[in-house]
Amino acid sequence: MIGTILWAIIGGAVLGVLARLILPGRQNISVLATVVVGIIAAFVGGLVATWLGVGRTSGVDWIRHAIQIIFAIIGIYITAQVNTRHRRSAGTAAR
Repeated sequence: MIGTILWAIIGGAVLGVLARLILPGRQNISVLATVVVGIIAAFVGGLVATWLGVGRTSGVDWIRHAIQIIFAIIGIYITAQVNTRHRRSAGTAAR
């Protein structure tokens, strides 16, 4: 159980960082948000890969990992957009 949680955190961090590196521009989100989005992307991407029949293959599951990275990129993009809008609206409300 502890190992599964630890691997989810490590995998989520790796996916989140990869997504931020692939996504152009600057994303103003925290490290915690990056890891959480990566964990969610790993979970959802794994489910989609299993649903498509490519969740478990012999060797490295490249297709599953690609799907997870795509979900991580989408998640990081959405999180960055929501965070940017939230900061702008908070900044205009303070004036």
